[in-house]
Amino acid sequence: MQIAKVLGTVVSTHKTRSLTGVKLLVVQYVDAQGQPLSKYEVAGDLVGAGVSEWVLVTRGGAARKDEGNENRPLDALVVGIIDTVTVENRSLYSKKDEFRG
Repeated sequence: MQIAKVLGTVVSTHKTRSLTGVKLLVVQYVDAQGQPLSKYEVAGDLVGAGVSEWVLVTRGGAARKDEGNENRPLDALVVGIIDTVTVENRSLYSKKDEFRG
């Protein structure tokens, strides 16, 4: 799995039937220091993530392991919404702090 930040959404009214009901998100991966990487991609989302949230993304065949996704043409899937990330006793991200205001 990789950590990514949700940048936005993709709307596609015409898509394969197996993707009906799957929300599509643009995600940008982050490194161990919490800095954005140049790599981004579109990921399916069945957990309800929103823009600016940090998420866990699984890729490749693992994106199709969840029940009901076996026949979906997904290369990436958001499998969790992150509450906090701490590396070497340093907080990189806290959902509570991010959405305070």
